Amino acid sequence: MKIVIAEKPSVGRELAKVFGATTKKDGYIEGKGYSFTWAFGHLLQLAPPQDYGFIGWRRQHLPMLPKKFKLAIRKIKTKDGMVEDPGVRKQLDIIKKLFDEAEEIIVATDAGREGELIFRYIYYFLKCKKPFRRLWISSQTDEAIKEGFRNLKPGTDYDTLFNSAHCRSESDWLVGMNATQALSISAGNRSVLSLGRVQTPTLAMICSRYLEIKNFVPQLYYQLAIQLDKDGQLFRAMSVNNFDKKEDAEELLAKIEDVASGFSNGGKILSVEAKPRKEPPPLLHDLSSLQQEANKRKGFTADQTLNLLQGLYESKLVTYPRTGSRYIGDDVYAGVPNLIDKLKVHKDFGKQAEFLLTIPLNKRSVNAKKVTDHHAILPTGESPYQLSGDKQAVYDMVVGRMLEAFHQECVKEITKMSVESGSLFVANGTVIRSAGWRSVFNETDDEKKDEDNPALPKVKKGEELPITNKALLEKQTKPKAMYNEASLLKALETSGKDIEDEELRYAMKDSGLGTPATRASIIETLINREYISREKRNLVPTAKGLAVYDVVKDQKIAQAELTGQWEKRLEEIRTGASVVDFKAEIADYTKTITNELLLAGNTLAAKLAPPPQEPTKVD
Repeated sequence: MKIVIAEKPSVGRELAKVFGATTKKDGYIEGKGYSFTWAFGHLLQLAPPQDYGFIGWRRQHLPMLPKKFKLAIRKIKTKDGMVEDPGVRKQLDIIKKLFDEAEEIIVATDAGREGELIFRYIYYFLKCKKPFRRLWISSQTDEAIKEGFRNLKPGTDYDTLFNSAHCRSESDWLVGMNATQALSISAGNRSVLSLGRVQTPTLAMICSRYLEIKNFVPQLYYQLAIQLDKDGQLFRAMSVNNFDKKEDAEELLAKIEDVASGFSNGGKILSVEAKPRKEPPPLLHDLSSLQQEANKRKGFTADQTLNLLQGLYESKLVTYPRTGSRYIGDDVYAGVPNLIDKLKVHKDFGKQAEFLLTIPLNKRSVNAKKVTDHHAILPTGESPYQLSGDKQAVYDMVVGRMLEAFHQECVKEITKMSVESGSLFVANGTVIRSAGWRSVFNETDDEKKDEDNPALPKVKKGEELPITNKALLEKQTKPKAMYNEASLLKALETSGKDIEDEELRYAMKDSGLGTPATRASIIETLINREYISREKRNLVPTAKGLAVYDVVKDQKIAQAELTGQWEKRLEEIRTGASVVDFKAEIADYTKTITNELLLAGNTLAAKLAPPPQEPTKVD
């Protein structure tokens, strides 16, 4: 009997269905020479400190550095405290029985770092020695599953993937357990003050931006605007210089020809530049970019988008969701025309799909060297049926982005006109000559400046135009925007660096905080810890979060760039880098931050202490 183990029951049942296995047993399905069983996500986790003899939260235990980590069954909270989940224990017993009887084990957990970790922890906990092979697919369609089973990979091919996952798991334990206990102990054990390798620098980014905005003092400045007339077409030009003093701006405004003077000596055209600009289509979506778009368009949280996308994946409508790649290889590209052809009946994108089938497709998103474990997110070509409104919205974002990515460039004409009227003024105009990929969602350029004119008239250098209006504008400097989920996800990709260019941001993503698959859970963890809250679409720190940040902001654990480097190292381990070196560095890092936090907690104790109560008056 061949034993197939999936990550969750729904996937196990789907695999069984594809193979025609229909005999339902307790915890598995069998038939056609296979038994299909499953985990419930993470059945096992690294054992808690008490399993290594660290009983209670005590300063003398820190730092806790187990020589060898143990695995423990997932626990649940009951009235008697944390106890082993009986459902997990039962399923592990079923899996052990099947493994003991197996002639072959086939791993069908999600094809990624966490999926590999889920299986390996079960395999090692059960002390199984049998060889196994790996199912590695990017789509849950019947054909993709059958093709994957025809091309099973040796389990050893994924040893480095497990090493990366295991190092991530151990480093999170070491940093999280030690830092949390160190800060909580030094703050007087008033409450559990959770810290983590990734969650704490993320909190630091949110708090730092919030305080920057709160402490921002707007500065007034002044700018001049004039309205010119070219044969009845009015357009606006803005002064090149800003003025700190209102009197200086008013003095210059007075020098501009009076609009009631018959328009003599108005604005003189010094130069006119009209340049075409080609705007390439966006790259295909990975999980992070899709979460950002869903937050901007629909206000979905990162976690909502991931869950909706996972549902679409399990319904065979989209490819693997937890990908960090925005590219596809030539083999996948070969099937893109067929995917586009199936969209001709889409109520919103049908015409665009028909048009794309008549032109050469743009191959900007085709680069096999930039595909990691899984390619970018694509529709599978299966027809959606009775999707909920939210699922339909996410599905359409995947479909729409595919059409955008393979569409033509957007061609604009950017016009810049310099005008002299007592001072130098500039008029900018943008006209879209060919919408190209922007026609898919029929949207304008998000980056278009307020002072841009939609179009500028044809004028010649040296020409003088009448000024029909003039104005002194009072403006003030603005702080950066508060983080929302979209902007935070973008910042997490590059360890907090503000990088707008998507390809440069992609190149730096290996040193980002967390992974596309884990960033949603980071945000939810900070909310559950009551460190941040959602206010409309913004992520805002709580008083507790700010108090923790104030203590840790100068400590290593709060440094986004440093923690981002650990993520890069984990990716390098996946490709064969030394595990021993990484573990030694994490151990040293743990010792350092533990000592730092043991010294820092006194300040926090005072911040978290309840306010003194007024003495009760006795009449």
